[in-house]
Amino acid sequence: MDQLRAMTAFVGVASAGGFAAAGRDLGLSAPSVTRLISELETKLGVRLFHRTTRSLQLTQAGARYLDDCIRILADLEEAGRQVAGVHGEPSGKVSITGSGMFGRLVLTPLLYELMDVYPKLSISTFFVDRVVHMVDEGYDVAVRIAHLPDSSLAATRVGTVRRVVCASPDYIFAHGLPVEPDDLDDHACVDVSALSPTGVWDFEMDRGSVSKAVNARLRVNTADAAIVAAVEGRGVTRVLSYMIADHVKSGALQIVMQPHETPPVPVHVMHKEVGQTSARVRATVDHLVKKLRVSIALDHGAA
Repeated sequence: MDQLRAMTAFVGVASAGGFAAAGRDLGLSAPSVTRLISELETKLGVRLFHRTTRSLQLTQAGARYLDDCIRILADLEEAGRQVAGVHGEPSGKVSITGSGMFGRLVLTPLLYELMDVYPKLSISTFFVDRVVHMVDEGYDVAVRIAHLPDSSLAATRVGTVRRVVCASPDYIFAHGLPVEPDDLDDHACVDVSALSPTGVWDFEMDRGSVSKAVNARLRVNTADAAIVAAVEGRGVTRVLSYMIADHVKSGALQIVMQPHETPPVPVHVMHKEVGQTSARVRATVDHLVKKLRVSIALDHGAA
């Protein structure tokens, strides 16, 4: 049995979700793929998939083996590049994940620049407002806006973003300037459920941290919708500073209650490769770290 060929087939089946689909991707027939997986299972002495007539799922052993196969095949690919003398020229696909709005506003322009610098590099993005498990879901690089738990992933801090309260100048002129958390009782609040699931906004006071339950007339599930409402004078909202940096610069929104902001949230660029990092991932991480440190520093002080 050609174990590397079988491992490639196994990764293909796990990725495609079926033997026929993997065969099409690999240029093999479905029976050939099935035979390779069966031979691999026999050699390993474990079942890699739960098979039914309607579904195909990895076993627990298969899920563990998949991570190892992906790493081994990536290492072999990189070794081939080094032998060919192209280690210094990043090429191939890099998959990147981050939050939806940060990906659209901040990361996408930086990735355009990366592609211009490295013509042989291709980018695949997955911007979504949930925690993506990089290893389990197969992403090379992630940008996280959060305090990170202990992890085996490599992480580089590139800056911080602030949680800010803002409103339009027209709204402030008509309804007054909120200064203290309790002032929000007299204002129309636009709450973002994705950022404050319980409807509570946190603030820093002389006596310590306080939590303020806001009575929001409008509660939306995306920051985009809240920002549009605030720009149109519908009320006061609370978002992350990068989300409104352009609106603050243009004068469409004004940040208020700055003395009571909570500590800023760190931003990290993360990757899952340990030891020797591939040229494509290293180039991507280095580019994002360099560019994000500049762009976040510029927006962090927006007021």
